[in-house]
Amino acid sequence: MVNTQPCVSGSTIPLLPHEEYERRQRRAQSSHPELWCVLDAVKDPEIPVISIWELGVLQNIEREGETVVVTITPTYSGCPAMDVIREEIATALTTAGYGQHRVLTQLSPAWSSTWMDDDARARLQAYGIAAPVAGDVRSDPACPHCGSVEVRSISEFGSTACKALFQCLDCREPFDYFKSF
Repeated sequence: MVNTQPCVSGSTIPLLPHEEYERRQRRAQSSHPELWCVLDAVKDPEIPVISIWELGVLQNIEREGETVVVTITPTYSGCPAMDVIREEIATALTTAGYGQHRVLTQLSPAWSSTWMDDDARARLQAYGIAAPVAGDVRSDPACPHCGSVEVRSISEFGSTACKALFQCLDCREPFDYFKSF
């Protein structure tokens, strides 16, 4: 029997962006899982229903002797929440008994909304923020309050620069849309 399927040698369909796969591997293979658990308690100050890990901001945790080194990536350069996130990381580590720590900011690779998992997206929706849907090419989000796709853009910037402001034409509620980057 002859195979009539085209040959696509070496091709794979990635389920995660390469950077997100590597980020998850760093956590899964970490020799300090307790530190990841400590920082799971650090929430995004602008979206307190998801942690900095779930948002994709927390990139890595390492030990250099007694010092804990945490690497974070902002959702966009200049994000004002990063100062609060650094403070919350320091507080969480100090409270857990890790007094020596350093927080590094990594801008490359740039943060992407594809780094959020489905659970984080669902919690954004429940919180009233329309989450970007992986692979969705629609230009407008669905309303997180009633699910309608009859929405209009009010502003490219919502409550923060990483969000846009929309209004639902059915339930009339305004809502933030977490931009897809």
